[in-house]
Amino acid sequence: MSVRLQFRDVTLGYDRHPAVHHLSGDVAAGALVALVGPNGAGKSTLFRGIVGILKPLAGHIDLGGLNVRDIAYLPQSADIDRSFPISVFDFVATGLWRSTGLFGGIGRAQQAKVLNALAAVGLNGFERRTIGTLSGGQMQRLLFARVLLQDARMIVLDEPFNAIDAKTSADLLELVKQWHAEGRTVLAALHDMDLVRANFPETLLLAREPVAWGATAQVLTQENLLAARRMCEAFDDSAAPCVADGLPAQAA
Repeated sequence: MSVRLQFRDVTLGYDRHPAVHHLSGDVAAGALVALVGPNGAGKSTLFRGIVGILKPLAGHIDLGGLNVRDIAYLPQSADIDRSFPISVFDFVATGLWRSTGLFGGIGRAQQAKVLNALAAVGLNGFERRTIGTLSGGQMQRLLFARVLLQDARMIVLDEPFNAIDAKTSADLLELVKQWHAEGRTVLAALHDMDLVRANFPETLLLAREPVAWGATAQVLTQENLLAARRMCEAFDDSAAPCVADGLPAQAA
């Protein structure tokens, strides 16, 4: 398979302090990859680098010919301002911005797409409700509906099953499997190791630095998981930025 995403000695961080060090490797087009690691391992930071929110401190992220606009990004629900007075329908409709523009109106065809996306995630009849009235599980369904509308070739999911009920997790996991079956590249940051082992063939174990990357069964060993935990516990948050030899920081 062709390479969809390539990391070349990438270091990412905030205020010149690194949070992810020296990551190198390839993600094949159409791959289904779990990103796991302890809290503070740099998972969200890595995803922000992939989607262009963060510029690497060093190294390079190659999107394999994609533009960042070709990537659908599902952030953690905690990053969404649920006090903003926007309806469920209008929030999901923002997933159409690639075709309508940020301030473009939507016609009947686009309205039907929004309603179909809501139906696909089990939110029929929620169109007029504001997002602040939704439960945690309903909010995750809403975020998945917006991703559906984006029709992206690469999908990046940050903690998509965190703090939601088992039924919602199962329903949304089916959408992930559907995207994979359609040949889309899917990366998901996850905490549930049993879910990863059962559904994700490839895993990257991160602990500020890559611990292991490859077939899930070979990555998620007790030895690797213990090493990742110890690495995160020992990490110095005041460490100076690393410099990747011969690879100056570049935009994705």
